[in-house]
Amino acid sequence: MSNNVVAMILAGGKGTRLEALTKKVAKPAVSFAAKYRIIDFPISNCANSGINQIGVLTQYESTFLDRYVGNGEKWGLNGVHSLLTSLAPHQTEEGSSWYEGTADAINENIDFLDDLDPDYVLILSGDHIYKCTYNDMLALHIQSKADATISVIEVDPKEASRFGIMAVDKNDVIVEFQEKPKKPKSNLASMGVYIFSWKVLRKYLKEDHKDEKSDHDFGKNIIPNMLNTGRKLQAYRFKGYWRDVGTLSSLHEANMDIALNRCSMDLSDYSTGRIYTADTHSVAQYIGPKGSVKSSIVNQGAVVLGKVDTCVISNETVIEEGAECTRCVIMQGAVVRKGARVNNAIIGPDTIVEGDNNLGKDDVVLLTGKAGL
Repeated sequence: MSNNVVAMILAGGKGTRLEALTKKVAKPAVSFAAKYRIIDFPISNCANSGINQIGVLTQYESTFLDRYVGNGEKWGLNGVHSLLTSLAPHQTEEGSSWYEGTADAINENIDFLDDLDPDYVLILSGDHIYKCTYNDMLALHIQSKADATISVIEVDPKEASRFGIMAVDKNDVIVEFQEKPKKPKSNLASMGVYIFSWKVLRKYLKEDHKDEKSDHDFGKNIIPNMLNTGRKLQAYRFKGYWRDVGTLSSLHEANMDIALNRCSMDLSDYSTGRIYTADTHSVAQYIGPKGSVKSSIVNQGAVVLGKVDTCVISNETVIEEGAECTRCVIMQGAVVRKGARVNNAIIGPDTIVEGDNNLGKDDVVLLTGKAGL
């Protein structure tokens, strides 16, 4: 894919529904599947698509995320003809403020896009888990002569009211868009993945910026405005695994999908694209003589002396002899002491779970600090 496509990754949300996990780091920087950060997925998808001009729009608790993105070396995007850069809110002649919405975040970086002068802009979310390339979506956008193409996925009709829902004609041209409707007209949900023809999007961003009543949001404003003014919006049907991991339960469930190998996304299959990440340079994992590991992912640097079943275990963690963990996501640096029994939990980074405790029941519980005291 040539440089006529620029990707803009929206990575500035507060992530409050992840509670203490996002107290000090941005949601896209949260750990996933023992080895990765959430942001690894959209950036890797871009790299695997040949998209080498990328802006990562940051805002809340962005220090670690900015450092992690760095110069793009992890994803092979630090070459002479590549660009991966963080774009934080900045002061202009009109003053300075936080990004007011997803569309406002792009509008505030119009100069960045104008300098690159793309034909198309790919808008992505920084907190979704999926593996793909965007080449077929772009080909559909060009072939259909659409002004915008939106990636959609079929969801359970009972869950459709949680999403932006598309009604389409026989050619998958979008005829109606409903933002989290009480009575959905279809089960085609927006994935928050958009391709826009840049000159068209630029016009709508400028108009939206002047509208004081607007929420400056793609789902609430830009897309409905484009539909209402007769622009052609095309739906692209995504067939693979996709999860929004914005809540503790969804983050836990997506990790369990990986541990149990119950989803169509195979992270070990490089023929469908590799998800790149930072190397922790840890020593090899160690499973002790009384350690037991079943249906789990264990990253390098982990020491398992106790019993784990259906767990995702990050680097530099320790499960002491006599400890038991079931259906747990155990993040980097955590220690589970002898005698602890933990079930259905997310154990945050550097957390110490004290012994002689039975923690976690049916609902997902987040453990941080010194848990069990």
